[in-house]
Amino acid sequence: MSLKSELVERIRAELRAHFDRLTGAAKDAHAAATDPGSKAESKYDTRNLEASYLAKGQARQVEELAEAVRIFETLVLPEFGVEDPIDAGALVEVDLNGESAFFLLAPVGGGMTLDHLGSELTVLTPESPMYQRLIGLRMGDALESPLLLVTEVA
Repeated sequence: MSLKSELVERIRAELRAHFDRLTGAAKDAHAAATDPGSKAESKYDTRNLEASYLAKGQARQVEELAEAVRIFETLVLPEFGVEDPIDAGALVEVDLNGESAFFLLAPVGGGMTLDHLGSELTVLTPESPMYQRLIGLRMGDALESPLLLVTEVA
């Protein structure tokens, strides 16, 4: 199994675990919102309304997370050669202010972090400014803001 395949599997596992936790929380929020005991006792009592907002927000997050899990279930990332420019699916190692950092350019899962080779790996999505800055760079290229040097692209 390649390094990128291992990383994708670890991300899948994290997404599934987060999905399971969030699904439980969403069920609890829904139960609280529909519980007869949460009816308003006065015109100033907003418990039921607040519980319904929470339930709706968590249900939306569950849907988004379910989509991310679905995408990662079938995700196969391309391999990149030494001369290839960074593009979607790249695993990028950078020297960021004197420390190694890793970025995985993925379609979903932005903001997730994993420990990778003793450094932090961050999943970036196309909406991320860092993702957009990295696209097209090659090994040896540098950015000034933030100060980083691309040391490897896989």
